[in-house]
Amino acid sequence: MPVIEHSASADVPRSHAFAYVDNYRNVPQWMFGIQSFKSVGDVGHGLGAIYAAEMHIGPKTLRSTLRVTEWVQDEILTLSSVEGFPTVSTWAFSDGEDGNTKLDVHFSYTFPGGLAGRALGALVEPVVGQAIRHTESTLRKELHASY
Repeated sequence: MPVIEHSASADVPRSHAFAYVDNYRNVPQWMFGIQSFKSVGDVGHGLGAIYAAEMHIGPKTLRSTLRVTEWVQDEILTLSSVEGFPTVSTWAFSDGEDGNTKLDVHFSYTFPGGLAGRALGALVEPVVGQAIRHTESTLRKELHASY
């Protein structure tokens, strides 16, 4: 299972950064490749919330149903797939220097076995670094613009 870890900082208070990332309506504005991210359950955010996500990577469309499996206000948000493309992403928020926010992201994913999995891996793996840089840069811009 490939794992990606990344840290960044944003010049906004932690409560603002968390609230922005926790709002599912914002996700298509900052996350690389996300075309659709919709609430599909009775809970709009927080522990137990469920979302349907659609991501385009090159010619491939990946779909997942994600559940919030860990949620602590202004501290941590974990989304785990319960259907579709298997992923787990954890966003941890902490106080940085001078009142800014430190963001630590842990993202893991699994490809299906056999030829289909190898083909998907060949498509996704080359863009992972680009996706992380784009997501971080765009998220910081959106956080600053929304503050």
